Amino acid sequence: MCRLLGVVTRTPLPLDTALDGLVGPFTELSLEHRDGWGIAAGQGTGASPLVVKGIEPAAGTDSWGRTLAGTVTDAALLHLRLASPGLPVVPGNTHPFTVGTVAFAHNGYFTPYDALDELIAPELLAGAAGSTDSERYFLRVLTLLRETGPADALARAAADVRERAAAYASLNCLLLTEDALYAYADEDPESEVSRRRGPDFFRLRYRVDEDRVVIASSGIPQPDDRWTVLPYREVLEIRRADLRVTTTRAAPHSGPAPSTTLAHVNRR
Repeated sequence: MCRLLGVVTRTPLPLDTALDGLVGPFTELSLEHRDGWGIAAGQGTGASPLVVKGIEPAAGTDSWGRTLAGTVTDAALLHLRLASPGLPVVPGNTHPFTVGTVAFAHNGYFTPYDALDELIAPELLAGAAGSTDSERYFLRVLTLLRETGPADALARAAADVRERAAAYASLNCLLLTEDALYAYADEDPESEVSRRRGPDFFRLRYRVDEDRVVIASSGIPQPDDRWTVLPYREVLEIRRADLRVTTTRAAPHSGPAPSTTLAHVNRR
C-alpha cells in the first residue's frame, strides 16, 4: 500500500516550506513504502502540473529533496508507493498519473486490475502508461470528468469499483486540477490489509491552518485537536483561489451529483 500527502497554500511557496513540519515524518514513511515516489505540483492556469517521479525510495535520494526545495507552487500532491504483489516497480506504474492539467494518486488496490476497463473511454485506455488498477481508477475519473464535476467523478468512479471489483482494500485518492485539490476516502474494513494493519491505516485526515490546508494518510503525527478525519465516502475540496474547504457526501450509487456541505472557509 502507499501513502498520500497534499497541500494547498494561499500563495506559491517552495514545497519544503509549504510542508513545514511534515516533510521529515512523511519521508521516513518511504523506509517501508519504498517502491517509488512522485510529486505533482500545480502550475499556471491552463498548464499541465509539474511531475517528478522516481522508482527508488524517497529517503536518501537527492532528487526527492531537490524537488521539494526547488518546486514553487500553491498546490501539490505527493505519493509514496508500496507496490501490490505482482505489479512491477517501473516508471509507468509510479504515481501520480497525469493527463492534461489533471494529476491523480491512489492509496489502496482493487482486483482484478481491469475491472473498470469497459467504463473507460477507449482512447484513454489505449494511452495507459502502466499496468496498475490505480491508473485505471484515474482513467475512469477522467472519463467521468467529461460529463460531471471532479467531486462527483471521484464518487462515481469509486462506486464503479465497489460494484465491479472482486475485492478492494482502499480507494483513497488525491486529484489535482487547475482549480482545486480533491481527496476521497473509502475502505473495505474486511479486506486482508485493513484487518492486518488496523482501523487507522487507511484514514485520511486534513488540517486547516491560516495560510495552508493539508491532507495526509496516517503514519505522520496528527494530533486530534489539529486534524479532522475525512469520513469514508466523502470528497474534500480545497479551492486554490481562496483556500475554501468543502466536503461532499458521496451518493450511494452512480447518478446525480451528491449534495455539498460547508466544512471551512479559510480567508484573511
